[in-house]
Amino acid sequence: MEEETSQWKQALINSSAGAISGAISRTVTSPLDVIKIRFQVQLEPTSLWTSLHRDLSKPSKYTGMFQATKDIFREEGIRGFWRGNVPALLMVMPYTAIQFTVLHKLKTFASGSSKTENHINLSPYLSYVSGAVAGCAATVGSYPFDLLRTILASQGEPKVYPNMRSASIDILQTRGFRGLYSGLSPTLVEIIPYAGLQFGTYDTFKRWTMAWNQVQYSNTAAEESISSFQLFLCGLAAGTCAKLVCHPLDVVKKRFQIEGLQRHPRYGARVEHRAYRNMFDALKRILQKEGWAGLYKGIVPSTVKAAPAGAVTFVAYELTSDWLESILT
Repeated sequence: MEEETSQWKQALINSSAGAISGAISRTVTSPLDVIKIRFQVQLEPTSLWTSLHRDLSKPSKYTGMFQATKDIFREEGIRGFWRGNVPALLMVMPYTAIQFTVLHKLKTFASGSSKTENHINLSPYLSYVSGAVAGCAATVGSYPFDLLRTILASQGEPKVYPNMRSASIDILQTRGFRGLYSGLSPTLVEIIPYAGLQFGTYDTFKRWTMAWNQVQYSNTAAEESISSFQLFLCGLAAGTCAKLVCHPLDVVKKRFQIEGLQRHPRYGARVEHRAYRNMFDALKRILQKEGWAGLYKGIVPSTVKAAPAGAVTFVAYELTSDWLESILT
């Protein structure tokens, strides 16, 4: 009975710390996420050089990170950078809560111990696999909010959908219930390597940091020797590595999420309904029409966002879970 109570406490700590860290990270990096999404759903070139050297009937709306920042601020004000943040929080809080809870359960099962300090000795391969499985579980549990976040963040001004409710109703009317899971397949294909790399590389960098600290300071209490700044750097490196590898699949996911939905003409051509048969067809068509650059649209704000987002998430999680453990145990 006491062991069962302890497991429930640990699950509460993991889910609460995950939800809080996800909310902090998402809110802090929302402006970069909005810019990234605008680039990803734009069918026209996203660089000024490419748009000038192509025969385009209509110029690109966004042609660079600074130009996009300036235009969004001028047309939508400071609030434009937090467009879609409510569904983003509704998505990311259960997502990170599920992710960290499942991750801890898997590591507990693999190590035979529920103590976090014992998980650092797990094989790197188990860290990658645990991260991938946890990412899949979290994605399925929170996906409709991810879809709504993308739609609201991509629309600009004037708004096509004034709020989550109107967007949800239009999706259900035009696509049916399955429409709330449009793009789930490429998302799962993306999240397996992304979450695996993010958590696996984070654990690897953390293990290296502990070893370096032991050598540098002759400190046997390696776990205690990792500073918040070192955790931040580990999360920064993990987020960057994962995003650089998986970005093309994120572009494909965004295209599926907004296909067939209304879009104001000032933001360029819209993605027509059933424009892509499947994930591989989408990759092929984007390559044919937009080149390799099309698969990496939004890579600059995405990488700039992914690094601090990963760092903030991991540091906030570690600090919050330590704080909750001191209160509840």
